[in-house]
Amino acid sequence: MQLMNHLFKALNDSTRREILSLLKEKDMSAGEIANEFNISKPSISHHLELLKRADLVNSKKDGQFVIYSINTTILDDLLNWILTLKNKTDENP
Repeated sequence: MQLMNHLFKALNDSTRREILSLLKEKDMSAGEIANEFNISKPSISHHLELLKRADLVNSKKDGQFVIYSINTTILDDLLNWILTLKNKTDENP
């Protein structure tokens, strides 16, 4: 259940949702992500750390850069869980 708490906390912020939208298009370094926002690089790093803790993004070292990619598996799991809840609600009005 701890992962769910991290997941909802991560998704509750518009900047983090925008980062996920960027990563949906292509894998990016932290610097490339930071260039898309008008906030400090340490703030971007904090957002990325929360997204990693929620398992929404993966990171891998590529030379001197860290490349971030979206983890769609966790989003699939979340969507399935939400649909299960909705189906149970529809069955028991």
